[in-house]
Amino acid sequence: MRILMISSNTAESPYPIYPLGLSTVSGVLSAAGHEVRQFDFLMENSSMDSLVTEVKTGRPELIGISIRNIDNVNLMHEQYYINTVKEIIETIRTVSDSRVVLGGAGFSLIPELILQKTGADYGIVGEGEKLMKEFADNAAQGVWPEESLLGPGDRLPGDMIHSPGYDERLMQHYLKSGNIVAVQTKRGCTHKCIYCSYPLLEGSKIRQRDPSAVVDDMQMLLEKHRAKYIFFVDSVFNDDEGAYLELLREMERRKVDISWTAFFKPDGLNDDIVSLMKKTGLIAVEIGADAACDRTLKKLGKGFSFQDIIACNDLFARHEVATSHYFMFGGPGENEETVKEGIENIINLKKCVVFIFMGIRILPNTPLARIAMRENIVSPGSGMLDPVYYISPELERKWLEETLTSAFENIRHCVFPPDIFDTSLRMLHKMGYIGTLWDMLLPGKKPLTGRRHARKR
Repeated sequence: MRILMISSNTAESPYPIYPLGLSTVSGVLSAAGHEVRQFDFLMENSSMDSLVTEVKTGRPELIGISIRNIDNVNLMHEQYYINTVKEIIETIRTVSDSRVVLGGAGFSLIPELILQKTGADYGIVGEGEKLMKEFADNAAQGVWPEESLLGPGDRLPGDMIHSPGYDERLMQHYLKSGNIVAVQTKRGCTHKCIYCSYPLLEGSKIRQRDPSAVVDDMQMLLEKHRAKYIFFVDSVFNDDEGAYLELLREMERRKVDISWTAFFKPDGLNDDIVSLMKKTGLIAVEIGADAACDRTLKKLGKGFSFQDIIACNDLFARHEVATSHYFMFGGPGENEETVKEGIENIINLKKCVVFIFMGIRILPNTPLARIAMRENIVSPGSGMLDPVYYISPELERKWLEETLTSAFENIRHCVFPPDIFDTSLRMLHKMGYIGTLWDMLLPGKKPLTGRRHARKR
Protein backbone atom coordinates (compact mmCIF):
# COMPACT_ATOMS: atom_id res chain seq x y z
CA MET A 1 0.00 0.00 0.00
CA ARG A 2 1.27 3.48 -0.85
CA ILE A 3 1.37 5.54 2.35
CA LEU A 4 2.36 9.17 2.82
CA MET A 5 3.47 10.03 6.35
CA ILE A 6 3.42 13.75 7.16
CA SER A 7 5.11 15.50 10.08
CA SER A 8 2.92 18.54 10.77
CA ASN A 9 5.32 20.09 13.28
CA THR A 10 6.35 23.67 12.53
CA ALA A 11 8.03 24.47 15.88
CA GLU A 12 11.68 25.53 15.73
CA SER A 13 12.03 26.67 19.34
CA PRO A 14 14.50 26.27 20.86
CA TYR A 15 15.91 24.38 17.82
CA PRO A 16 14.60 22.09 15.06
CA ILE A 17 14.27 18.43 16.09
CA TYR A 18 14.14 15.51 13.65
CA PRO A 19 10.60 13.96 13.58
CA LEU A 20 11.49 10.74 15.39
CA GLY A 21 7.97 9.42 15.98
CA LEU A 22 7.05 9.77 12.32
CA SER A 23 10.17 7.92 11.21
CA THR A 24 9.69 5.18 13.80
CA VAL A 25 6.18 4.38 12.57
CA SER A 26 7.36 4.73 8.96
CA GLY A 27 10.10 2.19 9.62
CA VAL A 28 7.57 -0.31 10.93
CA LEU A 29 5.30 0.21 7.91
CA SER A 30 8.18 -0.19 5.48
CA ALA A 31 9.31 -3.39 7.21
CA ALA A 32 5.76 -4.72 6.77
CA GLY A 33 6.04 -4.26 3.00
CA HIS A 34 4.23 -0.95 2.53
CA GLU A 35 5.57 1.73 0.18
CA VAL A 36 6.16 4.68 2.51
CA ARG A 37 7.18 8.26 1.83
CA GLN A 38 7.91 10.79 4.58
CA PHE A 39 7.04 14.47 4.21
CA ASP A 40 8.18 17.09 6.71
CA PHE A 41 6.07 20.25 6.71
CA LEU A 42 8.79 22.20 8.55
CA MET A 43 11.44 21.16 6.05
CA GLU A 44 9.16 22.38 3.25
CA ASN A 45 8.82 25.82 4.87
CA SER A 46 5.13 25.14 5.61
CA SER A 47 4.42 25.21 1.88
CA MET A 48 0.98 23.94 0.90
CA ASP A 49 2.13 23.95 -2.72
CA SER A 50 4.88 21.46 -1.84
CA LEU A 51 2.30 19.32 -0.06
CA VAL A 52 0.03 19.32 -3.10
CA THR A 53 2.94 18.34 -5.34
CA GLU A 54 3.88 15.48 -2.99
CA VAL A 55 0.32 14.14 -2.89
CA LYS A 56 -0.14 14.40 -6.65
CA THR A 57 3.21 12.77 -7.38
CA GLY A 58 3.07 9.97 -4.82
CA ARG A 59 -0.66 9.19 -5.22
CA PRO A 60 -0.91 7.78 -1.66
CA GLU A 61 -3.69 5.37 -0.80
CA LEU A 62 -3.44 6.28 2.88
CA ILE A 63 -2.12 9.41 4.58
CA GLY A 64 -0.87 9.58 8.16
CA ILE A 65 -0.26 12.88 9.93
CA SER A 66 1.88 13.11 13.06
CA ILE A 67 1.04 15.81 15.61
CA ARG A 68 3.96 16.37 17.93
CA ASN A 69 2.63 19.36 19.91
CA ILE A 70 -0.69 21.14 20.29
CA ASP A 71 0.97 24.48 21.02
CA ASN A 72 4.33 25.86 22.15
CA VAL A 73 3.49 26.04 25.92
CA ASN A 74 4.89 29.58 26.03
CA LEU A 75 2.41 32.06 27.51
CA MET A 76 4.62 35.01 26.53
CA HIS A 77 4.56 34.15 22.82
CA GLU A 78 1.75 31.71 22.12
CA GLN A 79 1.75 29.60 18.98
CA TYR A 80 -1.12 27.19 18.24
CA TYR A 81 -0.52 24.31 15.82
CA ILE A 82 -3.84 22.50 15.39
CA ASN A 83 -5.14 25.02 12.84
CA THR A 84 -2.11 24.12 10.69
CA VAL A 85 -3.12 20.46 10.81
CA LYS A 86 -6.65 21.42 9.80
CA GLU A 87 -5.30 23.41 6.86
CA ILE A 88 -3.06 20.50 5.81
CA ILE A 89 -6.06 18.16 5.72
CA GLU A 90 -8.21 20.66 3.82
CA THR A 91 -5.41 21.04 1.25
CA ILE A 92 -5.08 17.26 0.87
CA ARG A 93 -8.84 17.02 0.24
CA THR A 94 -8.49 19.29 -2.81
CA VAL A 95 -6.29 16.78 -4.66
CA SER A 96 -6.90 13.39 -3.05
CA ASP A 97 -9.70 11.26 -1.65
CA SER A 98 -7.28 9.15 0.41
CA ARG A 99 -8.30 8.63 4.00
CA VAL A 100 -6.37 10.55 6.64
CA VAL A 101 -5.33 9.14 10.01
CA LEU A 102 -3.86 11.25 12.83
CA GLY A 103 -1.40 10.20 15.52
CA GLY A 104 1.50 11.38 17.63
CA ALA A 105 2.05 12.56 21.17
CA GLY A 106 0.14 15.81 20.76
CA PHE A 107 -2.85 14.08 19.20
CA SER A 108 -3.00 11.46 21.95
CA LEU A 109 -3.44 14.13 24.64
CA ILE A 110 -6.82 15.38 23.36
CA PRO A 111 -7.77 12.99 20.51
CA GLU A 112 -11.52 13.47 20.29
CA LEU A 113 -11.41 17.24 20.04
CA ILE A 114 -8.47 17.29 17.63
CA LEU A 115 -10.16 14.75 15.34
CA GLN A 116 -13.33 16.82 15.41
CA LYS A 117 -11.57 20.13 14.81
CA THR A 118 -9.34 18.97 11.95
CA GLY A 119 -11.83 16.79 10.05
CA ALA A 120 -9.51 13.78 9.74
CA ASP A 121 -11.05 10.37 9.12
CA TYR A 122 -9.31 8.42 11.87
CA GLY A 123 -7.01 8.83 14.84
CA ILE A 124 -4.63 6.51 16.65
CA VAL A 125 -4.24 7.09 20.37
CA GLY A 126 -1.01 6.07 22.12
CA GLU A 127 1.98 4.31 20.61
CA GLY A 128 1.47 4.08 16.89
CA GLU A 129 3.79 1.31 15.71
CA LYS A 130 1.52 -1.70 16.18
CA LEU A 131 -1.81 0.06 15.71
CA MET A 132 -0.78 1.86 12.52
CA LYS A 133 0.65 -1.33 11.04
CA GLU A 134 -2.59 -3.19 11.72
CA PHE A 135 -4.56 -0.25 10.32
CA ALA A 136 -2.50 -0.17 7.12
CA ASP A 137 -2.50 -3.96 6.69
CA ASN A 138 -6.30 -4.03 6.92
CA ALA A 139 -6.71 -0.97 4.70
CA ALA A 140 -4.62 -2.67 2.02
CA GLN A 141 -7.28 -5.40 2.01
CA GLY A 142 -10.08 -2.86 1.81
CA VAL A 143 -11.03 -3.24 5.47
CA TRP A 144 -11.56 0.02 7.36
CA PRO A 145 -12.38 0.48 11.06
CA GLU A 146 -15.94 1.21 12.10
CA GLU A 147 -14.75 3.51 14.87
CA SER A 148 -12.86 6.70 14.11
CA LEU A 149 -10.58 6.47 17.16
CA LEU A 150 -8.32 3.46 17.70
CA GLY A 151 -6.35 2.62 20.84
CA PRO A 152 -4.61 3.00 23.05
CA GLY A 153 -3.28 -0.53 22.77
CA ASP A 154 -0.86 -2.40 24.99
CA ARG A 155 2.46 -0.62 25.35
CA LEU A 156 5.37 -2.28 23.58
CA PRO A 157 8.08 -3.96 25.64
CA GLY A 158 11.37 -2.12 25.35
CA ASP A 159 12.99 -4.78 23.18
CA MET A 160 10.15 -4.46 20.66
CA ILE A 161 10.50 -0.69 20.15
CA HIS A 162 11.53 -0.42 16.50
CA SER A 163 14.52 1.53 15.22
CA PRO A 164 13.39 4.62 13.29
CA GLY A 165 13.34 4.57 9.52
CA TYR A 166 15.49 7.69 9.25
CA ASP A 167 14.68 9.35 5.94
CA GLU A 168 17.66 10.54 3.88
CA ARG A 169 15.98 13.74 2.63
CA LEU A 170 14.75 14.70 6.07
CA MET A 171 18.08 13.82 7.62
CA GLN A 172 20.01 16.11 5.30
CA HIS A 173 17.70 18.99 6.16
CA TYR A 174 18.17 18.59 9.90
CA LEU A 175 21.90 18.08 9.55
CA LYS A 176 21.98 21.50 7.89
CA SER A 177 19.77 22.99 10.63
CA GLY A 178 22.00 22.39 13.63
CA ASN A 179 23.05 18.78 13.05
CA ILE A 180 20.83 17.62 15.93
CA VAL A 181 19.51 14.07 15.43
CA ALA A 182 16.98 12.51 17.80
CA VAL A 183 17.47 9.06 19.35
CA GLN A 184 15.24 7.38 21.93
CA THR A 185 16.74 4.92 24.42
CA LYS A 186 13.63 4.09 26.49
CA ARG A 187 10.02 4.99 27.11
CA GLY A 188 8.15 5.60 30.34
CA CYS A 189 8.56 7.95 33.29
CA THR A 190 8.45 6.97 36.96
CA HIS A 191 8.15 10.53 38.26
CA LYS A 192 5.00 12.31 39.42
CA CYS A 193 5.36 15.90 38.24
CA ILE A 194 1.84 17.30 38.48
CA TYR A 195 1.82 19.06 35.09
CA CYS A 196 3.54 16.44 32.92
CA SER A 197 1.99 14.26 30.21
CA TYR A 198 4.84 11.74 29.84
CA PRO A 199 3.38 9.17 32.28
CA LEU A 200 0.04 9.48 30.47
CA LEU A 201 1.61 8.95 27.05
CA GLU A 202 4.39 6.46 27.83
CA GLY A 203 3.33 4.88 31.12
CA SER A 204 4.89 5.01 34.57
CA LYS A 205 7.30 2.11 34.08
CA ILE A 206 10.64 2.21 32.28
CA ARG A 207 10.74 0.24 29.01
CA GLN A 208 14.36 0.17 27.95
CA ARG A 209 15.43 -0.50 24.40
CA ASP A 210 18.28 -2.97 23.97
CA PRO A 211 21.40 -0.82 24.51
CA SER A 212 23.16 -2.56 21.62
CA ALA A 213 20.28 -1.60 19.30
CA VAL A 214 20.52 2.02 20.44
CA VAL A 215 24.26 2.07 19.78
CA ASP A 216 23.63 0.44 16.40
CA ASP A 217 21.38 3.41 15.57
CA MET A 218 24.08 5.84 16.71
CA GLN A 219 26.77 4.13 14.64
CA MET A 220 24.50 4.16 11.61
CA LEU A 221 23.78 7.86 12.04
CA LEU A 222 27.49 8.57 12.36
CA GLU A 223 28.70 6.42 9.48
CA LYS A 224 25.83 6.65 6.97
CA HIS A 225 24.55 10.17 7.61
CA ARG A 226 27.68 11.73 9.14
CA ALA A 227 25.68 13.04 12.10
CA LYS A 228 27.72 14.95 14.66
CA TYR A 229 25.30 15.66 17.50
CA ILE A 230 22.69 13.36 19.08
CA PHE A 231 19.85 14.37 21.36
CA PHE A 232 18.52 11.54 23.52
CA VAL A 233 14.83 12.45 23.70
CA ASP A 234 13.90 10.30 26.71
CA SER A 235 11.68 12.11 29.23
CA VAL A 236 14.57 11.78 31.71
CA PHE A 237 17.90 10.29 30.66
CA ASN A 238 19.27 9.43 34.13
CA ASP A 239 16.39 7.23 35.30
CA ASP A 240 16.30 5.93 38.87
CA GLU A 241 16.41 2.30 37.69
CA GLY A 242 19.80 2.80 36.05
CA ALA A 243 18.84 1.82 32.51
CA TYR A 244 20.96 4.71 31.26
CA LEU A 245 24.07 3.21 32.89
CA GLU A 246 23.72 0.06 30.77
CA LEU A 247 23.62 2.24 27.67
CA LEU A 248 26.66 4.24 28.77
CA ARG A 249 28.67 1.06 29.30
CA GLU A 250 27.68 -0.21 25.87
CA MET A 251 28.68 3.12 24.33
CA GLU A 252 32.02 2.92 26.13
CA ARG A 253 32.56 -0.68 25.02
CA ARG A 254 31.78 0.15 21.39
CA LYS A 255 33.89 3.34 21.50
CA VAL A 256 31.14 5.54 20.11
CA ASP A 257 32.60 8.82 18.86
CA ILE A 258 29.72 11.27 18.61
CA SER A 259 28.72 14.19 20.82
CA TRP A 260 25.41 13.98 22.65
CA THR A 261 23.04 15.74 25.02
CA ALA A 262 19.86 14.85 26.93
CA PHE A 263 17.33 15.88 29.58
CA PHE A 264 18.41 15.20 33.16
CA LYS A 265 16.95 15.29 36.64
CA PRO A 266 19.29 16.90 39.18
CA ASP A 267 19.86 13.97 41.52
CA GLY A 268 21.41 10.49 41.47
CA LEU A 269 24.63 11.54 39.73
CA ASN A 270 28.26 11.58 40.86
CA ASP A 271 31.74 12.29 39.50
CA ASP A 272 32.28 8.72 38.25
CA ILE A 273 29.02 8.71 36.28
CA VAL A 274 29.65 12.13 34.74
CA SER A 275 33.19 11.07 33.84
CA LEU A 276 31.76 8.06 32.02
CA MET A 277 29.25 10.29 30.25
CA LYS A 278 31.99 12.62 29.08
CA LYS A 279 34.03 9.67 27.88
CA THR A 280 31.08 8.55 25.74
CA GLY A 281 30.58 12.03 24.23
CA LEU A 282 28.42 14.08 26.62
CA ILE A 283 28.84 17.73 25.67
CA ALA A 284 25.81 19.48 27.19
CA VAL A 285 22.91 18.81 29.56
CA GLU A 286 19.41 20.22 29.98
CA ILE A 287 18.12 19.96 33.55
CA GLY A 288 14.39 19.92 34.23
CA ALA A 289 14.44 21.66 37.59
CA ASP A 290 11.16 23.49 36.78
CA ALA A 291 10.66 25.25 40.13
CA ALA A 292 13.12 27.58 41.80
CA CYS A 293 12.67 27.03 45.54
CA ASP A 294 11.91 24.12 47.84
CA ARG A 295 8.28 25.06 48.46
CA THR A 296 7.33 25.23 44.79
CA LEU A 297 9.42 22.16 43.93
CA LYS A 298 7.35 20.17 46.41
CA LYS A 299 4.10 21.58 45.03
CA LEU A 300 5.09 20.46 41.52
CA GLY A 301 5.67 16.92 42.77
CA LYS A 302 9.45 17.02 42.50
CA GLY A 303 11.50 14.60 44.58
CA PHE A 304 14.53 16.84 45.00
CA SER A 305 15.46 20.14 46.63
CA PHE A 306 17.05 23.29 45.28
CA GLN A 307 20.25 22.25 47.00
CA ASP A 308 20.21 19.16 44.77
CA ILE A 309 19.94 21.49 41.76
CA ILE A 310 22.95 23.49 42.96
CA ALA A 311 24.98 20.33 43.56
CA CYS A 312 24.10 18.97 40.11
CA ASN A 313 24.99 22.26 38.45
CA ASP A 314 28.35 22.35 40.25
CA LEU A 315 29.01 18.70 39.35
CA PHE A 316 28.64 19.34 35.64
CA ALA A 317 30.60 22.60 35.91
CA ARG A 318 33.54 20.72 37.48
CA HIS A 319 33.53 18.40 34.48
CA GLU A 320 33.21 21.32 32.03
CA VAL A 321 29.85 20.13 30.66
CA ALA A 322 27.69 22.99 29.36
CA THR A 323 24.57 23.12 31.53
CA SER A 324 21.12 24.66 31.08
CA HIS A 325 18.13 24.76 33.42
CA TYR A 326 14.41 25.28 32.82
CA PHE A 327 12.28 27.02 35.45
CA MET A 328 8.57 27.87 35.53
CA PHE A 329 7.13 30.61 37.73
CA GLY A 330 3.50 30.74 38.77
CA GLY A 331 2.73 27.15 39.71
CA PRO A 332 0.67 25.98 42.70
CA GLY A 333 1.83 27.52 45.94
CA GLU A 334 3.71 30.32 44.20
CA ASN A 335 3.44 33.73 45.83
CA GLU A 336 5.45 36.93 45.81
CA GLU A 337 7.79 35.58 48.47
CA THR A 338 8.60 32.36 46.55
CA VAL A 339 9.04 34.32 43.30
CA LYS A 340 11.63 36.56 44.92
CA GLU A 341 13.35 33.58 46.56
CA GLY A 342 13.35 31.74 43.23
CA ILE A 343 14.84 34.68 41.37
CA GLU A 344 17.67 34.94 43.90
CA ASN A 345 18.30 31.18 43.69
CA ILE A 346 18.49 31.28 39.89
CA ILE A 347 20.80 34.29 39.76
CA ASN A 348 23.16 32.56 42.18
CA LEU A 349 23.55 29.52 39.91
CA LYS A 350 26.96 29.75 38.26
CA LYS A 351 28.37 28.59 34.93
CA CYS A 352 25.02 27.71 33.38
CA VAL A 353 22.25 29.04 31.14
CA VAL A 354 18.71 29.40 32.49
CA PHE A 355 15.45 29.52 30.52
CA ILE A 356 12.51 30.99 32.44
CA PHE A 357 8.83 30.43 31.67
CA MET A 358 5.82 32.22 33.14
CA GLY A 359 2.78 30.07 33.87
CA ILE A 360 2.30 26.34 33.24
CA ARG A 361 0.27 24.96 30.35
CA ILE A 362 -2.59 22.87 31.78
CA LEU A 363 -3.06 19.48 30.08
CA PRO A 364 -6.04 17.15 30.52
CA ASN A 365 -5.93 14.28 33.01
CA THR A 366 -2.95 15.66 34.93
CA PRO A 367 -2.99 16.51 38.65
CA LEU A 368 -2.51 20.16 37.66
CA ALA A 369 -5.74 20.02 35.66
CA ARG A 370 -7.60 18.77 38.74
CA ILE A 371 -6.08 21.56 40.84
CA ALA A 372 -7.10 24.11 38.19
CA MET A 373 -10.66 22.80 38.24
CA ARG A 374 -10.87 23.06 42.02
CA GLU A 375 -9.65 26.65 41.78
CA ASN A 376 -12.07 27.46 38.92
CA ILE A 377 -9.22 28.25 36.50
CA VAL A 378 -10.74 25.76 34.05
CA SER A 379 -14.26 24.34 34.01
CA PRO A 380 -14.86 20.57 34.38
CA GLY A 381 -16.21 20.45 30.82
CA SER A 382 -13.21 22.20 29.26
CA GLY A 383 -11.32 20.07 26.78
CA MET A 384 -8.26 22.34 27.10
CA LEU A 385 -7.53 22.13 23.39
CA ASP A 386 -7.10 25.90 23.38
CA PRO A 387 -4.12 26.70 25.62
CA VAL A 388 -4.93 27.48 29.25
CA TYR A 389 -2.13 28.40 31.67
CA TYR A 390 -1.98 28.00 35.40
CA ILE A 391 -0.83 31.05 37.35
CA SER A 392 -1.19 30.83 41.11
CA PRO A 393 -4.22 32.69 42.45
CA GLU A 394 -1.80 34.26 44.95
CA LEU A 395 -0.14 36.19 42.10
CA GLU A 396 -1.22 38.96 39.78
CA ARG A 397 -0.09 38.21 36.21
CA LYS A 398 1.07 41.74 35.43
CA TRP A 399 3.18 41.86 38.61
CA LEU A 400 4.75 38.49 37.80
CA GLU A 401 5.66 39.45 34.24
CA GLU A 402 7.11 42.80 35.27
CA THR A 403 9.05 41.23 38.15
CA LEU A 404 10.58 38.51 35.98
CA THR A 405 11.41 40.95 33.20
CA SER A 406 13.09 43.38 35.58
CA ALA A 407 15.01 40.63 37.38
CA PHE A 408 16.51 38.97 34.31
CA GLU A 409 16.70 41.59 31.54
CA ASN A 410 20.35 42.50 32.18
CA ILE A 411 21.63 39.01 33.04
CA ARG A 412 23.09 37.43 29.92
CA HIS A 413 22.76 33.79 30.91
CA CYS A 414 19.15 34.10 32.18
CA VAL A 415 16.70 34.01 29.27
CA PHE A 416 13.22 35.47 29.73
CA PRO A 417 11.02 35.13 27.77
CA PRO A 418 12.54 31.75 26.86
CA ASP A 419 12.42 32.25 23.09
CA ILE A 420 14.04 35.68 22.70
CA PHE A 421 17.20 34.25 21.11
CA ASP A 422 15.50 31.80 18.73
CA THR A 423 15.98 33.91 15.61
CA SER A 424 19.70 34.34 16.36
CA LEU A 425 20.10 30.60 16.93
CA ARG A 426 18.47 29.76 13.61
CA MET A 427 20.78 32.18 11.84
CA LEU A 428 23.84 30.56 13.44
CA HIS A 429 22.61 27.13 12.34
CA LYS A 430 22.29 28.40 8.77
CA MET A 431 25.87 29.66 9.01
CA GLY A 432 27.08 26.14 9.81
CA TYR A 433 27.21 26.18 13.60
CA ILE A 434 25.89 22.99 15.18
CA GLY A 435 24.21 21.76 18.33
CA THR A 436 21.78 23.38 20.74
CA LEU A 437 23.85 26.62 20.79
CA TRP A 438 22.46 27.96 24.07
CA ASP A 439 25.93 27.25 25.47
CA MET A 440 27.21 30.31 23.62
CA LEU A 441 25.63 32.34 26.45
CA LEU A 442 28.18 30.88 28.86
CA PRO A 443 31.22 33.06 29.61
CA GLY A 444 34.09 32.29 27.24
CA LYS A 445 32.05 29.88 25.12
CA LYS A 446 31.85 30.09 21.34
CA PRO A 447 29.45 28.15 19.11
CA LEU A 448 30.86 25.11 17.32
CA THR A 449 31.01 24.54 13.60
CA GLY A 450 31.01 21.18 11.92
CA ARG A 451 34.69 21.63 11.08
CA ARG A 452 35.62 22.31 14.69
CA HIS A 453 33.42 19.69 16.27
CA ALA A 454 35.74 16.69 16.37
CA ARG A 455 35.94 15.75 20.04
CA LYS A 456 39.17 15.17 21.90
CA ARG A 457 39.31 12.09 24.07
